Amino acid sequence: MINQNNARAFAILVSMRISDSLVEQLLRDAGKVTEEQIVTLREQEKSEKKPLQDIVIKGSIVSEKDLTKLYAKEIDIPYVEINSKEVPREILRLIPERIAKQYRVILFGVEEDGSKLLAMEDPDDIQAINFLQKQLGSDIKVHVATSSNILSTLDQYRGSASTELTKVLDGESEETEDDELDISEEDVAEDSPIAQTVNLIIEYAIKSNASDIHIEPREDHIIVRYRVDGILKEANKLPKKVHSALVSRIKILSNLKIDERRAPQDGRFKIQIGEGVFALRVSTLPIAEGEKVVMRILNESSKALTLEELGYWGRALDTVNNAILQPHGMILVTGPTGSGKSTSLFSVLSLLNRPTVNISTIEDPVEYKIPGANQTQVNVKANMTFANGLRALLRQDPNIIMIGEIRDGETSGLAVQAALTGHLVFATLHTNNAATTLPRLLDMGLEPFLIASTVRAVVGQRLVRRLCVDCREPYTPDEAALKQIDKNFRISDPAHMKFIHELEKQALDGGVGKANTKSTKASTAELSTSDTKISKLWKAKTNGCDACNHTGYRGRMGIYEVLGNTEAISHLIVGNATSDDIQNQAVTEGMVTMQVDGFIKALRGQTSIEEILRVTAEK
Repeated sequence: MINQNNARAFAILVSMRISDSLVEQLLRDAGKVTEEQIVTLREQEKSEKKPLQDIVIKGSIVSEKDLTKLYAKEIDIPYVEINSKEVPREILRLIPERIAKQYRVILFGVEEDGSKLLAMEDPDDIQAINFLQKQLGSDIKVHVATSSNILSTLDQYRGSASTELTKVLDGESEETEDDELDISEEDVAEDSPIAQTVNLIIEYAIKSNASDIHIEPREDHIIVRYRVDGILKEANKLPKKVHSALVSRIKILSNLKIDERRAPQDGRFKIQIGEGVFALRVSTLPIAEGEKVVMRILNESSKALTLEELGYWGRALDTVNNAILQPHGMILVTGPTGSGKSTSLFSVLSLLNRPTVNISTIEDPVEYKIPGANQTQVNVKANMTFANGLRALLRQDPNIIMIGEIRDGETSGLAVQAALTGHLVFATLHTNNAATTLPRLLDMGLEPFLIASTVRAVVGQRLVRRLCVDCREPYTPDEAALKQIDKNFRISDPAHMKFIHELEKQALDGGVGKANTKSTKASTAELSTSDTKISKLWKAKTNGCDACNHTGYRGRMGIYEVLGNTEAISHLIVGNATSDDIQNQAVTEGMVTMQVDGFIKALRGQTSIEEILRVTAEK
């Protein structure tokens, strides 16, 4: 039988959708909100026409986990957080996958007395309870879990991507390569094996935290590769016979021309996986063996990270914060493709996004959607270039302007004029570091005094892989390794090492990369440097662990250098100084270079020396 606590809870509950009045009561009792906040939330609820439960979670008033815990305590049903990888598959499969997904229920354990432990999103679903009692017996114990926890555990019903794809494609009829281009409507229909294959490829890419999917035809097969943490890895091989149908299905989703195979095409579509909404930016390109498809994955459900969570700290953080609070001027972010420039700008613009501010952007393409901002997509065919778009934006009464990329003198000139006329302008460029950005603007034809008077700060950045905190390994570098480190980071220079010591203490006090708290649990007595040598570094474990998918790395973080436009640097700009002169002056004034920032993060155990050298080698 269902225990008494659960039975009493069933009488209280109406549905898993927590009523607005109960959400309000839970937040008040937990001291999570003030009366003023309640009034604001109620107004937001009316304007957005969404349940209060969704608004408080989306607005970070309370997390989904904490709200579910408060709810579970109120209705007197135990809360559980399931580790999906620890649920034995033979227990999980006692409830058929179809039923588990229909009722959003997980069987996560069996006690010694035979009691079945169930986790449900909606424990008041009487139909589900009755069915499960018939399926499992009457002795079940119901727990409440978050929706996201239930959904992630439901994924365990499936095997590996290769296994699932093989199952799907085994249902495909045998074809010859001569028939490859004869695609019927049935081949690409919603419920066809090809459609299921596309869905599986995307689903497993998202689960792998991939940023891009590459579908590449070869002479006798198709290779599917995922870019995870900046590194491309082969995921699957598919038979060549399904190539045309696969590409056609993706083109249908992206609203592209199916019969155009000789010219590149670009499109976009959205997909919902679990609770997340993902936009996929699609690019097709004719190559020798057929059409290659690349899909960039953008998580539209993700919220902007704070600058501290991105990896800013110390003087760099202060310089950026001071620059973005100026009423006008230009802030530039520079780095190669894939260095996280858009993510940095997304975080800054989200920080500045208020109802009293008009934010307008011109981008190619629009990657992150910013609620309340007016974002314009470059369209060369319609003559909507960066320059023309920027001209139009200036007539839209903006407070803040973001330019996706400054590519030419015309766009840079308009950006400077906008900064001079009372706008705060954000833009990206492609240069090697912060200091070379200023001479680059000179090359575009801007007058030195205009650059000196408008640029507030320049951010140079790269992305490095984070060491997996569950399996990273400490080691003491040998003499050969120390020589290599000294060549790049001057560890044999006592004055420089004293500077590194001071920075490491600042990083510890300031919480470098607060998003990864497990890697910052140290005291100043545990610093990994001494006066003359490095006693400890960290490296990725060979073959990693389950948490990092056996790579030794999990996620990425930024390394930064932020050049503030001081009076001395302004004089250098006006005097047409070289980038080396500007860099030296900035370092003299306290700027931490990307390599040194990376070195500090390596000493803190957040990344490895090899990663820092890999991404900064061109400098």
